[in-house]
Amino acid sequence: PAAPRNPAEPGDKPAQSYIALISTAILSSPDKKLLLSDIYQWIMDNYPYFKNKEKSWRNSVRHNLSLNECFVKAGRSDNGKGHFWAIHPANLEDFAKGNYHRRRARR
Repeated sequence: PAAPRNPAEPGDKPAQSYIALISTAILSSPDKKLLLSDIYQWIMDNYPYFKNKEKSWRNSVRHNLSLNECFVKAGRSDNGKGHFWAIHPANLEDFAKGNYHRRRARR
């Protein structure tokens, strides 16, 4: 029988959802907020799978940021080109623990 494949092979698609990838990127930043371009870069740096893929995965990142209430805009960048994205405070504790199942912010 073949040995089970290691799910963390560098070229494999990550098992995490886009919400988990985006949240992990944001939580890894000192200010707990990132520009869209920085989220893209973090994903490519940490998941080589995305480096060699067409850029269509970026649409999924933008879609998740704009449609999920767990992400909020957190001010404009210093150069005025784009907004910072952060995790809604109602989701911050859960996401920090690795629980990405909540899609809607508890108001």
